[in-house]
Amino acid sequence: MDSFIIVGTAGHVDHGKTQLVKALTGVDTDRLKEEQERGISIELGFAPLYLDNGVVAGIVDVPGHERFVKNMLAGAGGVDLVLFVVAADEGVMPQTREHLDILDLLHVQKGIVALTKTDLVDQDWLQLVQEEVRDLLAGTRFAGAPIVPVSSITGEGLDQLRMALMQMAAAVQPKPRTGPARLPIDRVFTITGFGTVLTGTLFSGSIHGGDVLAIMPAEVQGRVRSLQVHGKKTEEAHAGQRVAVNLAGVEVSEVERGEVLVTPGAFAPVHRLTTWLHALKGAPRPLKNWQRVRFHLGAKETLGRLRLLDHDELTPGADAFVQIELEEPVVAAVHDRFVIRQYSPVTTVGGGEIVEVGGLRHRRFRAEVLERLERKLLGSPFARLREELQTVRGPVTPGDLSVKAGLNIDEAQQFLEEMRDAGDIFLYHLGSETHAVTAALMAAWEQAVEATLQQYHQQFPLRSGHPKEELRSRIFSAIPPRLYQALLDKWAADRKVVLTGQTLARPDFSVHLTPEQQETCAGVITALQAQPFAPPAIEELRSLFGNPELFQYYLQQESLVKVGEEFYFLKEAVDQAWQLLQEFLIRNDTVTVAETRDMLGTSRRYCLPLLEFFDQSRKTQRLGDKRALYQQK
Repeated sequence: MDSFIIVGTAGHVDHGKTQLVKALTGVDTDRLKEEQERGISIELGFAPLYLDNGVVAGIVDVPGHERFVKNMLAGAGGVDLVLFVVAADEGVMPQTREHLDILDLLHVQKGIVALTKTDLVDQDWLQLVQEEVRDLLAGTRFAGAPIVPVSSITGEGLDQLRMALMQMAAAVQPKPRTGPARLPIDRVFTITGFGTVLTGTLFSGSIHGGDVLAIMPAEVQGRVRSLQVHGKKTEEAHAGQRVAVNLAGVEVSEVERGEVLVTPGAFAPVHRLTTWLHALKGAPRPLKNWQRVRFHLGAKETLGRLRLLDHDELTPGADAFVQIELEEPVVAAVHDRFVIRQYSPVTTVGGGEIVEVGGLRHRRFRAEVLERLERKLLGSPFARLREELQTVRGPVTPGDLSVKAGLNIDEAQQFLEEMRDAGDIFLYHLGSETHAVTAALMAAWEQAVEATLQQYHQQFPLRSGHPKEELRSRIFSAIPPRLYQALLDKWAADRKVVLTGQTLARPDFSVHLTPEQQETCAGVITALQAQPFAPPAIEELRSLFGNPELFQYYLQQESLVKVGEEFYFLKEAVDQAWQLLQEFLIRNDTVTVAETRDMLGTSRRYCLPLLEFFDQSRKTQRLGDKRALYQQK
């Protein structure tokens, strides 16, 4: 099975990037008429390169002209290995330096220098240019990268370049295939008969034919009709591959470069990012607090302002924690690399790593804030997960935490299980979903429930317990209903609450009637027993109890049964009425209202609601103006 990497070209305009790609692959990546007429790349170009070791290198050919650096950035985000192109006849030029700065800021894993146009220079000049390139790379992550002299015209050095690409490709760390899919869109077009096609490098996860995916931040959803990887049709695509997605249900006018194709619900667009920012040594001036900049992430470019958390200005070559307030929402993940360019004149001035996605607006010059951000930036995956859990205010899923802590979902699940075993968190598996609740949050919830129940029992001493749905709306409205029920079940099992039907109470609570209340209740019951099938109306009954809470107490005890809209009967009276009615129906098959009235020794006013009550209880069924025993249909 082939393995895939993404190779990006970089270098100054007219240094032979596109010609070199054509010599390696046979593909002319200058597809636009204007590009062919002017002889320079304007847009991103793409070509597959099949290496002898089974690696398929998806080459992203980027523009070299300074006017098109933003297009270069759109293709550089997903690159694993850079093919850095320097023309031997010209040597290092301004865009050579800016492209190198960008690739260094993006932490592209590996790099090879192709020294092109060697057919135009002699050996002495070639050696001078090689030394110039080595000096340029010194101090960057590409220091010591192999330099391969080549000529796209004569073919000299192409075999050595392919060999170097194979060796470097073997050392590239693959992108995570687990977790949600995320594909920054760098090209959008339509094909007659097929519809909208989106292309990009799949940053994480996998995409399959038939998947429903979301375009963010537009929040447009479509179904994957078909997929191509490096020009070949396939049923699935994985992280690290160049992918073309034919999406049904989406118009080409609804999508633009810079948006992101993702698993629905996995990523939320944000306007704020907390970052570790490096200001380039060659930046023309210091970066100032609230300075407006051009922000580049994946294929997205937008404007934003810098909030320096521990500086008033950031001098060239310095690093700092910086919050970036963006003018347009972006889709991002922790550890994503980004680049910032000066607003005007436009030039690359810095870049770095995302530490938090969204989140609070941090106060400046706060030691505790900076210490926490440093732990998130430098800590182990387990430490980052702990930091995130300390700041959450509710239950979280492994998927939520994996995005926040910059882990794959399997790592997050493993760490959560270890923390559960250590007693630091509680895990609730509800169907296909898992929710994590920290021990601190659980303790806070338990205290809130205890205090609420205590107050309720003091206010309503004759009620058996607090309605559980009312408690949910007061304290737990933000959590899923099934998780709320699971919490109640746990607390009931731990004897922290008593759960009875739809109410809950403290374990030490019980209802106690005073002697006066007992005497009042006995009098009411005696009155009801005296005329069991002719009870007083509701208002009169409440008046007999005197205290509304006493009336509610008897309702909770189920000693009274509501019959119709007007009456409450003693439960024993309802049972007695049903016994008499059932015996009559067994002997006679049907009964009328008049016969029921005579049987119970009451009036139509009382027996008609009773019969309707038995109808609703499916003990009887109405047949015209008569009733019969209920028959299951």
